[in-house]
Amino acid sequence: MSDLTAELRRFAKARDWDQFHSPKNLAAALSVEAGEVLEHFQWLTEQQSRELPARKRKEIALELADVLLYLLRLSDQLDIDLLDAASRKIRINGRKYPVRRARGSAKKYTEL
Repeated sequence: MSDLTAELRRFAKARDWDQFHSPKNLAAALSVEAGEVLEHFQWLTEQQSRELPARKRKEIALELADVLLYLLRLSDQLDIDLLDAASRKIRINGRKYPVRRARGSAKKYTEL
């Protein structure tokens, strides 16, 4: 992850994009890219969303890459260790959604 972040940092620096990559702008771009992922699934049934043709999967892969890259760039600008944050969040969610109460349920933790 750190190698990819460093590569992305060099990529932006070479293009003088730091001036545009404020946390606010990166958060907005991240949201836009996530919307582009969702667009691929609009109007599909649950089953269709699980059985995507290879061409569609390749398109979605590139959109997911955009999401990842903006997320990495945002976390870099805010000096946030994403892997550490993700590990902490999994532990927090483990407390919110204990297996004995959450297994097989899509309810929010406040409803369990």
